[in-house]
Amino acid sequence: MTRVGLYRIGLVALPAVALELLCRGGVIDRLTMPPPSQIVDGLVRILLAGQMTGAILKTLANVTLAFVLSLLIGIAAAAAIHRVPFVRRLLDPLFATYYAIPIYAFYPLFMIVFGLGDAPQVLIAFMLAVVGVIVSTLNGLDTLPRALLRTARVYRMNPVQTALRITLPYAAPFLFTGMKLAIAYAFIGVIGAEFIMSRTGLGYEIRFAYDNLDNLVMYPLILLILLLASGINMTLDHWERLLLARRARR
Repeated sequence: MTRVGLYRIGLVALPAVALELLCRGGVIDRLTMPPPSQIVDGLVRILLAGQMTGAILKTLANVTLAFVLSLLIGIAAAAAIHRVPFVRRLLDPLFATYYAIPIYAFYPLFMIVFGLGDAPQVLIAFMLAVVGVIVSTLNGLDTLPRALLRTARVYRMNPVQTALRITLPYAAPFLFTGMKLAIAYAFIGVIGAEFIMSRTGLGYEIRFAYDNLDNLVMYPLILLILLLASGINMTLDHWERLLLARRARR
């Protein structure tokens, strides 16, 4: 294992050990937070019992849908925007201030329009994720050498062929950055929407446990979300590093 990997483990392990000691020593009341070891044990029990399987699958399905939609639409939109400088100049200030907009304020409207199903949750998550994908993709396309575009014109490629064969592959490392942002925002959007108003999903289960002071369910579920989001992001980061290393060897 590399030194950086050891440092990462330390950054996680040291706070966990400190929390364990504080909880065991009574500095942190167990009614406020159980020791991390009990949280891990509670998560294992929940997963083995299968009592939250339906909620977990529902949340993951909505997160996946929002993530995929944000990637497809975000990358396509960025490729189109990049080809029209006027539109790029028009939208850049909006992208810069987009996350100042309280997206959850639209949730009541979405419920009226789309009902009480999964659609409002997926739409909230999509709205949070898609702009991160667009901005990251645009940043990648900005680094594209003009020689590659001239090559595309020499071979008489149409805009779609140019995007699929030249511009987007060249911007791939930036696409991974967009993907990491998208998966994080997708989790935030879906979990937050379930927490606000839903009868199923991990967000609802966390809120229900919170309302009933059930820390041995609430904290393990929060830990599960952290593990899922962190694991996916670490996997994407690993692939991004492999891609950059492969490009550097060329």
